[in-house]
Amino acid sequence: MHAYFLIIPIPILLLLTSTPYAAAAPSIRSDRILQKQFLAPHNAARYALRLSPLVWDPKLARYAQSYANKRRGDCALRHSGGPYGENIFWGSGKDWTPAQAVADWVSERKWYSYWANSCVEGELCGHYTQIVWRSTRRIGCARVTCNDGKGVFITCNYDPPGNYIGMRPY
Repeated sequence: MHAYFLIIPIPILLLLTSTPYAAAAPSIRSDRILQKQFLAPHNAARYALRLSPLVWDPKLARYAQSYANKRRGDCALRHSGGPYGENIFWGSGKDWTPAQAVADWVSERKWYSYWANSCVEGELCGHYTQIVWRSTRRIGCARVTCNDGKGVFITCNYDPPGNYIGMRPY
């Protein structure tokens, strides 16, 4: 009976544990978790209508993060005015999750009339229709906790954008 051991010289072992990749792993992991927290409820709403799922787009995510960083100081519900479709969310406190923001947007489904292709009078439904806009393929989102306890600001950007007047989302 023989035993085999793999002997790794100590300098190589130190190199493996001190690379920048070892330090970046938690950040990459948390980014992927955040992506899933945004994508899963978006794609569940789309799946219910047999629409193709959205995919995460790093360019859109950078755009969303840049804009969310600008809102960090005031947490104001203002759109970026950029070239993409956009949903924004604000919640007081600091514990709001991506899934809660998307659930809020999707809850507008009850105010959308497919047959009239409009929202029930006095209600909002454009966040929902952007999520289920048939031609939208890519998404990027961001979440920031605002300064001085002003709450949480969440934004998602969509490409191609939706919500064109006179057109049905699906």
